[in-house]
Amino acid sequence: MPAIIDKIADALHLSHHKEGHSQPTAQTQPVFDSSKVTVFFVLGGPGAGKGTQCANLVKDFGFCHLSAGDLLRAEQDREGSEYGEMIRKYIREGQIVPMEVTIKLLENAMRAALAEKRDGEGWQDGKGRFLIDGFPRKMDQALKFDEDVCQSTMVLFFTTTEEEMLKRLLERSKTSGREDDNVESIKKRFRVYKEQTMPVIEHYSKEGKVATIDATASIEEVHQKAKEIVAKVFAGEVGRNITA
Repeated sequence: MPAIIDKIADALHLSHHKEGHSQPTAQTQPVFDSSKVTVFFVLGGPGAGKGTQCANLVKDFGFCHLSAGDLLRAEQDREGSEYGEMIRKYIREGQIVPMEVTIKLLENAMRAALAEKRDGEGWQDGKGRFLIDGFPRKMDQALKFDEDVCQSTMVLFFTTTEEEMLKRLLERSKTSGREDDNVESIKKRFRVYKEQTMPVIEHYSKEGKVATIDATASIEEVHQKAKEIVAKVFAGEVGRNITA
């Protein structure tokens, strides 16, 4: 498998150490300092409204919104991408793309955003604030990102019923053009979400880093709940799990 991952990394223009270059056996610190770079993971089942609420929070707090799914879809559609079809197959089957690929795409996107030296609160003196949407979807992704890229601050966990999520996704399918917005793929995504993503929520709950938000209400009601939680986190008023 490592050889396959190296080939994928090459195809996606992801940096990795070449033979003949000395390298440490283990990385002792993440790439980004969590005292300067704030990362909110945004999780929830397919159709829970993560993207919609991220867009609202970007306006409220000046976040850089990174969608793991969007980064992967952009790479699969990039002209000349040797492994675009491989990524497409993972997404179509509702499966999770190898974490090395997703994490490196996120790291590169974060680095690019910080290099822009954006204006606004939270972006001065090498600081930055990120909403990472739809990630991590597995425990190994969570641990790897926290250890190698940046220690996360909080998880915004949007919850609703499968019936509501299915209804939203089928409505979205009329205009989204996404290959995985069909009943068969949606049901696979629900299954993968239950089996692989819920343990991530449980892991961060034990660390007191989960804000659970009922996403069944209207977009504006959910937005207000999320906005209040993020404001409290930035004010240092939230240091434990919270439900809204």
